[in-house]
Order: sequence, then C-alpha cells, then structure tokens
Amino acid sequence: MKRLNSNQNHGKLPVLLSVKGNGSHAYNSMTMVNWLASMPWWTPVLLMTALILWPHVAWAGSNYTAGDALDALWRWAPFLIKSGFLFNILISFLVLAVGTVGGVLLGLGQISLSKPVRAVSWFITQLFRNSPWLVILFVVMLLVPYEIKLFGYNFFFPDWMKAVFGLSLPIIANISEIVRGAVQSVPNTQWEAAEAMAFTRNQTLWKIILPQCFKRMIPPWMNWYAILTMATPLISILGVEEIVNLSRQAIEAEDNHPELLIPFYSFVLILFFAYCYPIARLTVRLERKFAVKL
Repeated sequence: MKRLNSNQNHGKLPVLLSVKGNGSHAYNSMTMVNWLASMPWWTPVLLMTALILWPHVAWAGSNYTAGDALDALWRWAPFLIKSGFLFNILISFLVLAVGTVGGVLLGLGQISLSKPVRAVSWFITQLFRNSPWLVILFVVMLLVPYEIKLFGYNFFFPDWMKAVFGLSLPIIANISEIVRGAVQSVPNTQWEAAEAMAFTRNQTLWKIILPQCFKRMIPPWMNWYAILTMATPLISILGVEEIVNLSRQAIEAEDNHPELLIPFYSFVLILFFAYCYPIARLTVRLERKFAVKL
C-alpha cells in the first residue's frame, strides 16, 4: 500500500492506493499438464533407476530374490501390456469420443438463447464437474443394470460399458466448459459483424464462431485426455480387467509374494508415465502455438 504525500495533495485527505497484483496466483486449468511437461527428459530414467534400486531393501531379508521378482515380471509383462494397458488406452479413446460429442452439445446448451436449456445444461455441467470420479463410478455401478429387456430383446451392459459411461460423465462436463469458454472468448464484434451481414445465429455459430474456437480448444481437450488416461485404473472397482486388476491377479498367481508389489506396480506407473508424458509436452507446445495474441 502506498500513501500519497500530503504536501502534493494540499487540501485533500490522504488515501491508500490499492496494490496492483501481478496475477501470478490466477487459476490455470492447465496446471497439471504444465507441471508434467516441465519435467526434464531424464526424469523417466531417474524414476526407473530409483524404482529398481529401492526393492533391494525389502529383498535383503527375504528368500525371494530380486531376480525371482524380475523374472516373474518379465513373464507377465506381455500379458499385462496386451490385455491390460492397451485396454486402458482403448477405454480412454471410447470415453473421450463419447465425452467430446456430449460435451460439445452440453457446451452449446450453456450458450443457448433458451433460458431453460441454459439452466439445465449449466446444472448438469456443474454437477459432474464437481463430483468425485470414484463416487460417480460407484453410482453408475449400482444404478445401471446388467441387463434391460425392451420390446422382447435383451440388452446387456457389461462392466467395460458401465466404465465408459461412468467416466464419460465428468469428461462431458469438463469439455462442456471448454466449449462454453472458447465460444465466449470470441470478441463480440464477430457476432455483430455476422448480424450486420444478415447471418442467422446458427450460421454465425457454425460458420464463424466455432471454426475460430477449434484451435483454442485443442490444448485443454488434450489436457483432459491425459487426466482421463491416468484415471482409467479407477474402473477396476467395476470389475473391469484393466492393467491394475490384472497386475493384482498376476501377483496372486505368483503366490502373493510381497516382494512382487513394487516391481509390478512400478511397471504400471512407468507405462502410464511413458504414455502421458509426451501428451503433456505436446499439449504445452500446442497451447503456446495457438495462444491468442492480444
């Protein structure tokens, strides 16, 4: 705070000027991906080295050696990657596809001229944006039946389909906010110019506004894909046989040796890090490239 000199302001009461902040503490939705992308290239190497050396402390007093644990991991690694990790990636693609379509529709609903449509879209967005993903999955697991009979036909909902539906809800809500924010970031002069040229609202939205929003939406969209991929192990609570679930089964098949926990779950960690780290780096690069120049 700064006090004005009374000699320079004769006849006036002294005032306190507000401090001008530098905005360094402003909220940034890209915080997680920026932090991940800021790690140097040698971080995975250092992480892998630490994960390899740390288990030797536990193995020192055990008959089950490090070689035995690594041999077990080597035998199970192809199965864990092919039947586990690749299925996690497939689930993430399906969830992102459903979430993108639903999020675009919900985001456009938030900017609708109809007040009831805006209110409903806003409520759905805020509900699933501010709900824990694990709780959403539990609710989906309990409410969605395994089988529905309609018009004499039986429709089955396997565990993986419930997982896709459950994870899609928060993704839809967050992409809805991305769409709404991108549309509202376009200057009002664009709308006014389109109106002066006798464009309808739909023509203005689809031919003028949304094409400008596309580049702006790519970085946060990729950011949410990275977050979604790292959240896919949550679907193990639905009984889906993804990599974490299969790793637990593999450890049980190897007689539940405690020494297997660190190698197997470290292997899972390395797989996710190796997949998500390049996405984070690319996201930051695209964010800088497509940043709005003011």
